Amino acid sequence: MILYHGSNIAINKIDLSKSKPNKDFGQGFYLSDNESQAINMASFKSMQLGGEPLVTRFEFDAEILNSTILRIKIYRDYSPEWAEFVLSNRDGIPVEQYDIVYGPIANDNIGIQIRKLKSGNIDKAEFLNRLKYIKGITFQYYFGSEDAIKYLKRI
Repeated sequence: MILYHGSNIAINKIDLSKSKPNKDFGQGFYLSDNESQAINMASFKSMQLGGEPLVTRFEFDAEILNSTILRIKIYRDYSPEWAEFVLSNRDGIPVEQYDIVYGPIANDNIGIQIRKLKSGNIDKAEFLNRLKYIKGITFQYYFGSEDAIKYLKRI
């Protein structure tokens, strides 16, 4: 399978130390199997940080997701478990570390929703509802360890 990473810089070698912390699934390297999603992310990063929108392609053997050689977590839909996982990672308190996580992208307004949940203005059910990506369900792949990124081949 082909996975895409949208950015404002070329990715010649994945360096996890340059990944930002407190993202949906933790500090790691994020990709999409949807090229349009990666192009949109690249455009967003370029507007935000400067530079040119760039999409880097990687080959990945999806069979690895069914193996036990890495710690893998798969979320097939928005769920309370997914919301708790995203909340803890966004809060900087990851409950469990995985090599690869596959699951939905959270709404870009997640910071606002976390504050509303913590202040008691919304409950967990409403928090989950508000985390759903506005453009419909879109999935992402997270690679959070050196062991995991070994399975990505730049093409």
